[in-house]
Amino acid sequence: MLDTFFIKNLKHPLSLVAITLDKYGIQANGITVLGFIVGMMSVPALYLGNTSLALMCIVFNRIMDGLDGAVARVQGPTDLGGYLDITLDFIFYSAVIFGFALMNPADNALAASFLIFSFMGTGSSFLAFAIMAEKRNIKRLDYGRKSLYFIGGLAEGTETILFLVLICLIPSYFSLLAFGFGALCWVTTIMRLYAGYRTLSKHTHQH
Repeated sequence: MLDTFFIKNLKHPLSLVAITLDKYGIQANGITVLGFIVGMMSVPALYLGNTSLALMCIVFNRIMDGLDGAVARVQGPTDLGGYLDITLDFIFYSAVIFGFALMNPADNALAASFLIFSFMGTGSSFLAFAIMAEKRNIKRLDYGRKSLYFIGGLAEGTETILFLVLICLIPSYFSLLAFGFGALCWVTTIMRLYAGYRTLSKHTHQH
């Protein structure tokens, strides 16, 4: 829901940094992988109960996620870059939630399981539609030069980042927040299924 606003406002400053990084020969895929490795360090940090360190790893990961796309736009987006970006993002998001389950299995495991289950809904509805949209050459949404077609909802990337920051700041409320965000994910999944059904039905009839 907030992605369009943030992407529009962060595009220019990220582009300036991306041009500088490109001059030094830094590749977009390298930024993606570095961000993923540091982001995954949040899992052992959470296991040890160090939510401050986990938060720093998460913030670094998200900054790199913004930068890799900006650098890719300067160097030219590639299918490999898009593939890495999407795949590693999904692994990272679930890994952080798994980290909270490890930190306090007795209190967090059920809520963590429900949230990862909810991520399956948002992830599959997003990726399945992206494949069909590419296949039918459906015009992309105004989200910049993305490698995949993005279909919106209540719980998108920006909301997920805010959620991850929040659970690191107030980890004692993880279960409550996870169940709440999981519910938003399912609302998003239903919205995407409806939008995807209508869009693909229309294009099927046109063909």
